Amino acid sequence: MAEHTPRLLDALDVFEDGIYIINEDYTVEYMNKFMKELFGEGIGKKCHEVLIGSDTPCDWCKYDEVFINNETHHSEVYIESLDKIFVLSELPVVNQDGTKSKLSIYRDITHNVLQEEKLKASKESYQRLFSHAGCGVFVSSKKGRFLDVNPALLKMLGYQDKEEFLSLDLARDVYLSPDDRRKYTEIIEKKGRVVDYEVRWRRRNGHILHILLTSNVRYDPKGVILGYEGIVVDQTRRKKSENQIKEAHDFLDKIISCSPNAIMAMDMRGVIKLWNQGSEDIFGLDADEVVGKMSIQQIFSSKVAKNVMGMIRDEKFGGKGKLNSYLLNFKKENGDLIEGNLSASILYDEKGDELASVAIFADLKEQYQAERELSEARQHLLQSEKLAAMGRLTSQIAHELNNPLFGIMNTLELMKTEISPENKRRKLLDMSLSEIERLADMLKKMLSFSKPDQDKRIEIDINVIIDELMMLYEKRFRENSIKVSLDLVEDPGAIIASRDQLRQVFINMFSNAMYAMPDGGSLDISTEVAAGKLFVIIQDTGTGIKPEHVKKIFDSFFTTKKESVQGVGLGLSVCYGFIKDHGGDIIVESEEGQWTKFAIMLPIVRK
Repeated sequence: MAEHTPRLLDALDVFEDGIYIINEDYTVEYMNKFMKELFGEGIGKKCHEVLIGSDTPCDWCKYDEVFINNETHHSEVYIESLDKIFVLSELPVVNQDGTKSKLSIYRDITHNVLQEEKLKASKESYQRLFSHAGCGVFVSSKKGRFLDVNPALLKMLGYQDKEEFLSLDLARDVYLSPDDRRKYTEIIEKKGRVVDYEVRWRRRNGHILHILLTSNVRYDPKGVILGYEGIVVDQTRRKKSENQIKEAHDFLDKIISCSPNAIMAMDMRGVIKLWNQGSEDIFGLDADEVVGKMSIQQIFSSKVAKNVMGMIRDEKFGGKGKLNSYLLNFKKENGDLIEGNLSASILYDEKGDELASVAIFADLKEQYQAERELSEARQHLLQSEKLAAMGRLTSQIAHELNNPLFGIMNTLELMKTEISPENKRRKLLDMSLSEIERLADMLKKMLSFSKPDQDKRIEIDINVIIDELMMLYEKRFRENSIKVSLDLVEDPGAIIASRDQLRQVFINMFSNAMYAMPDGGSLDISTEVAAGKLFVIIQDTGTGIKPEHVKKIFDSFFTTKKESVQGVGLGLSVCYGFIKDHGGDIIVESEEGQWTKFAIMLPIVRK
C-alpha cells in the first residue's frame, strides 16, 4: 500500500462518512472505521467486491475521470445490499512515490432523501387538497387581503379571475360590514383560532352568503402576527332550510298558541309536555305550572284519563289510536263546571310503539248555555202564547159577565128603594151591592190586563198610594208578625201613572215580602228623590233570593214557590212590565237567607 500520512488516516476514522482509498487496479488500500462498519473489512480486496459483491467495477465508478483526467466527481448512488442512498465524492490523490490513488467518500443521505420525498408528497397532497377541496381555503394578511385562495372559494364568491379576487379589500368587499371583519380579527387574535365562526360575506353579485369560518393565526418566527389561514363552509342553503323550518315551526306554534281550543300533548305516563294558551284559558292553569310538572290525571281524573286512553286504543271510536269525539263535563278545583268535547290520538314511532298522546278539548259551555237559553226562550214563547190565549179568554169572560152583573146591580138598587134605611135587610143589600161592585172592578182590571193601554194615566202622589195600601195590609202584617217601618219623603213630587197598575205592583211586592217571612220579620218602606227620579225602596228580612235566581225573577212563569196555588210566576214579570212601560226600572238586591231589597224607580214630572 502506498504510504499515507498516519495522522491523516487516523483523523479519517473520526468522520461519520464512509471513506476508502483504492489504487489503480481497484484494490482497496484503506478503509476508515465507518466504512468498515458499512461494508466490513475489505483492505486488499477489489472495491467492487467490497461494495456490491461483483467481479466487475460498479456502474457509477468514475475510474477514468479520476485516474486519467485527474477530475473530481460527485454523484448519488443507491447500494441495494444496504438499501441506502449515498452522496459519493471521488477525488484523485497523488502519492509521494508518484503513484495515483482514488479517495472515495460515501455520505449516507437516505434519511434526507426520504424526508424530501415525504415533504414533496405532502406538498403535492396539500396542493391537491387545496385545489380540489369542496370548501373554501384561504390565506390572508393581517391588513385584510387574500394572499392565496383555492378554486372552491373563488367559485363560492362568484369570481373567475384569481388576481381580481386577491386584490379585494376583505373588510369592504367581502364582509357584509367592516365591523364584522373587525370583530373576527379581535376574536381570533385573542384566542389564536376560531371554530365554526358564523359570519356573513358578500358574493361578487351582491348576494349574501352565510358562512362558517374555521381558521387560525399565522405568526412569523418572532411571534408577530402575519395574517390568518383557514377554511370557509357555505351554509347559505342550510341557513335557508333552517329559516324555513323555523318559520314553519313558528307558524305551527302560533296556530297552536292562538287556537281557542285547549291543545295538550302528554308522554305515555300522562306527564304534560305541551299546554297552549287555550288550555290556560279553559282550565285556568299557566303552562309554567303544568308542563313537565303535572299529569293529565290531575287535570281530569285518573278514571276519566284511563277511560279516554281505553277509547283511543279501541278502533270503535275513530280507528286505532284515534278518538274522534267524546263529550266531557267536569268541575275545576274552584267548582266551576267545564263542558266540552274531547278528541285525541296516539303518536307512534317508526317501530309502531306508542310515543305520546295529543288531545284537543273544545270548550262548549257557551254553546250549551246558548242552547239552554234558546230552549228557555222557546218555553217562554210557548207560555206567552198560553198567556195571550188566557188574556183573550179572560177578556171574553169579562165581557160576558158584565151584562149579568149590571142587571144584578140594577135589581139590587130597585130593591133598596123598597126597603127603608133603618131596616136590617137594607144593610144586607148594601153589602151585596158592595161585593157586586168589587166583582165589577175585578172584571174591569181583567179587561185592563188584556188591554193595558186602556188604563188611564194621571198625576199621582206616591205617598197616597202607599198609605192606602198600608191601611189594607196593616191587619195582615200584624197577623204575620211583620213589623213595618215607613220613611216617606214629604211632597215627593208628582208622577204620571196608572193608579191601578201601581197598586198592583205594590200589592205584589207586599205579598212576596210576607211569603218570604213566614215566621215574621221587618219590612222597611221608604221613598227618595234624586236627579229627577223617585225611588220607592222595599226591603224585607226574609229568606232572600239565590244568586242564580236573581237574574230570572222578572222572567214570565219563573217562581220559587213550591205550592202551585201560591204562584205561577207572573207577578213580578207583570210588575216589571208595568214599571218599564212607565219609563222606570226595578233593581233587586239580595243576600240569601238574610234580606231582599227592591228599588222601584219612576220619573218625576212635576215637583
